[in-house]
Amino acid sequence: MFNDPLLVVVAIAVAVVAIILLTGIGGFAKGGDFNRKHANRIMRYRIYAQAVAVALILLFVWLRSKG
Repeated sequence: MFNDPLLVVVAIAVAVVAIILLTGIGGFAKGGDFNRKHANRIMRYRIYAQAVAVALILLFVWLRSKG
């Protein structure tokens, strides 16, 4: 199952989204200067990474349904 390169890329993309999300949640929980400086930027990165991950998932499903 993990010998499919596209599946590995999808898994990495989902992991990146999770890491960014957890960083943002940690910043919100901690508050302070870090949150004021970086909260919007981190969540913006999460949206971009999530869009890429969703596109890769859709590509994976589409390619596997043809096949």
